[in-house]
This record gives sequence, C-alpha cells and structure tokens, in this order.
Amino acid sequence: MSDTQTLNIRALAQQMQAEEVRSLVDLYYQMQEYRKATANQVRAIQQGADEGEPTVAGAVLLEVKAIETRIEQAMDTWSSIDPLAAWAKSQHGIGPIIASGLAAHIDVTKAQTAGAVWRFAGLDPTLKWGKGEKRPYNARLKVLAWKVGDSFKKQSGSEKCFYGRLYVERKALEVKRNEAGEFAETAKATLAEKKIKEKATRARYEEGKLPDGRLDLRAMRWATKLFLAHYWEEGRRQKGLEVAEPYPIAHMDHAHRIEAPET
Repeated sequence: MSDTQTLNIRALAQQMQAEEVRSLVDLYYQMQEYRKATANQVRAIQQGADEGEPTVAGAVLLEVKAIETRIEQAMDTWSSIDPLAAWAKSQHGIGPIIASGLAAHIDVTKAQTAGAVWRFAGLDPTLKWGKGEKRPYNARLKVLAWKVGDSFKKQSGSEKCFYGRLYVERKALEVKRNEAGEFAETAKATLAEKKIKEKATRARYEEGKLPDGRLDLRAMRWATKLFLAHYWEEGRRQKGLEVAEPYPIAHMDHAHRIEAPET
C-alpha cells in the first residue's frame, strides 16, 4: 500500500460516523476469518507451483490482508479521535478494531448503569426471549464482548494487561469454588436443560462440578464485565454525566472496589 493510500484512508477515517465504523468492524472480522480459513488451501496451491513463482491464490490472499490493514489504519485513526475509544485502546489487550467497535455500538448517554451495557452486550444470563421474539441484546456487540475477554485471556501473561491478570485471579477463584461444590445447582440445572453426550463432560456435571472450559468462560466474562463497567464509567465522566454507584462486579469479592487502571 502506498503512502498516499494510507494518508487517504486516515483522512477519510476522521469523517466516519458510527454506522460506517460498525460495518467496517464487521467486515474486518469477516475478512480475517476468510483469510484464516483459506490460508492452508493457498499454501497447498503455492507448494504445487514452481519455486518462487507467484500464484493467483497467493495474490488474492495478499489483497485480503491489505483490506484488513486498511481497515486497521482507519480504525486506529478513528479510535484516536474518539475520547472513549482512545481510553479503551490504552488498555493492554484492546486494539483499534475492538475499541472502535465498542464506541460505535455503546451510547453511554442512554445506558444509565453499567448493567444496561452488559445487557445490551448479551452478558446478562437472566435475559430470556421466546420463539419469534426479538433478541434482547445486540448480537454484533456480544461478539465484540467475547473478543474482549478472549484478548484478555491471551494477554494474561503480560504484566501490562490489567484485566488479563484479573482474569487469572478470577479463574483461580472459579476453580476453588467449583471444587468446593458451590456450582452443584448450576451443574444439576445444566444436566436437566441440555443433552450432553460427551462422556467426560457429562460425568463432570454429574459430580456436581462444572467443566474447566465453562469455568474459563466464566472468568473471561467476569473480566469483560469489569472492563465494560470501567468503560461505561469513563464515558459518563467524559460527558459530565452522573455515575451510579456501586456496581457489584467492581468488588470481585474484595472488601474494596476495583478501580480502573491509570492510563
């Protein structure tokens, strides 16, 4: 990509509205999944070609990667201009794509509590809806929320990742509670609601325990909710709006509130 193209993308990005940002974030992940899914096929094609000889498949894959890069550049520019997106991007593990997507989906002026953000992101387990009824959360934001937790998990080994380290701490707590039998009712309810065929997983539930994968998801979800609570609070403060206190997730079974990291 030429310097001129990069400058044009960044200049145009400054004028983007939320809907365009949402669409481009979706496109980015679609392109990323396509590139990952076809990478092995492309490698096989290239191996069959003469050494050093370019292939159409290889060229197409490079074009897909170039589109990803352009979207990254646009989101990096836009997320640096939007104050709340810039705050999110300052947290280790949150890049310009996620930061932009969150800012384009979440309106802190409408969300009166952090819980409202969680519900909008599909993180409220009490949400129910019947057949034919509208889903009570934003599916695109729910995907982003999952990516937030996954990123914190992947970066949890870094001292720079505040939320990643808390994910590790929470995972240890979930394991401890699980072994103490505190999730026995949840395990019983799961067996009643779902047909679990995998023998090892079913045996774990029958013991009154949750499988490790579910404990991991609980810890990821907890770290995500804490981040989103801090995100909501930061956004409300930036706009001079009231911040409801306290929000339960901020305490994490501690005697003190968990404050957002300084940036």
